[in-house]
Amino acid sequence: MRARRWWGWPLVPVYAAGLAVRDWMRRKGWLRVRRLEWPVVSVGSLSAGGAGKTPVVIALAELLRAQGWSVDVLSRGYGRAGTGVERVNLAAQNAAGRFGDEPTLIAQKAGVPVWVGAERFAAGVAAESFAAGGGEADSSASLRNDKQESLRNNKKKVHLLDDGFQHWRLARTVEAVLVTEEDLDDALLPRGNRRERLTALARADVVVLRDEERGRVEARVRRWMREGAAIWSVRRELRVGDSLGEAKAHVQTLGFCAIARPEGFWGMLGDVGFALAEMVDFGDHHAYTIRDIDALATKAKALGATGFVTTEKDAVKLSGAMMERLREVGPVCVAGLEARFVDEADVMRGLEARCQ
Repeated sequence: MRARRWWGWPLVPVYAAGLAVRDWMRRKGWLRVRRLEWPVVSVGSLSAGGAGKTPVVIALAELLRAQGWSVDVLSRGYGRAGTGVERVNLAAQNAAGRFGDEPTLIAQKAGVPVWVGAERFAAGVAAESFAAGGGEADSSASLRNDKQESLRNNKKKVHLLDDGFQHWRLARTVEAVLVTEEDLDDALLPRGNRRERLTALARADVVVLRDEERGRVEARVRRWMREGAAIWSVRRELRVGDSLGEAKAHVQTLGFCAIARPEGFWGMLGDVGFALAEMVDFGDHHAYTIRDIDALATKAKALGATGFVTTEKDAVKLSGAMMERLREVGPVCVAGLEARFVDEADVMRGLEARCQ
């Protein structure tokens, strides 16, 4: 079993006991669970981060939209500066800071409404009210057009609940859980990064596996799944874009990121041919400051690096001034992790059957 924090072993039994008590209360029906009008498809994971939930949420949103569904995403908006329930507005100043980096990235890439709030039920109520035409007036033409379109059609409607496996207060129609090979060998928090025991997979309607890992882990995962639960496979690809029109992929590059499992990102960069002068890790969801950017620029110059590479999740947090500072050294390449379901028809059949 993998262990990350040596000091966490004495606290694991305490954490596990808390999980057991909460699960017992859930099974007894003592935890209040509220239900939205639209079906809810939860996308979650066993781990505290790095399983790849955001690309899967985006892939699901794109797939459902392509099939004519009306889709939105409900997210906590971890680390955001905003309060209450808000819809992500990409035109807002420092959108990633106000709404959260992952919700901003989902709204940007999937092109669907994303609602953030600590209480996901309240976010869902706001989303449904808005779509029904009963929400508060908004000065944004794009939001008004969305509302009018929703009123004109009778599309199937669905909420995607981002990082919902541990958010028991909102009832869900489909419980989809991402599991990685690393999760199976990890320890519980705080010693490791796993938020729940493997027995929690019995709650899942669907387990989502990485296609490259499925052959090695499927038998292990099925031991914990309930009868009738499905397995979906996702194929992941790192796409190296040039959002600024000047980035080059194969230069001596300084890599930096603030994600939960940076080693996976570094490995994928190597696979597509990046020559990394150095790799700089920040904590997950780190909010960059100009001091951070100055330090990166200084380090790059000292190493003789001629450019930078980072993730899409990080790029949405970089202001224009930060980008300009980095470009004084060299181009900034943004690498995006895209996920696609291996059998999209099977995924849609499963969703259609459950989200009537």
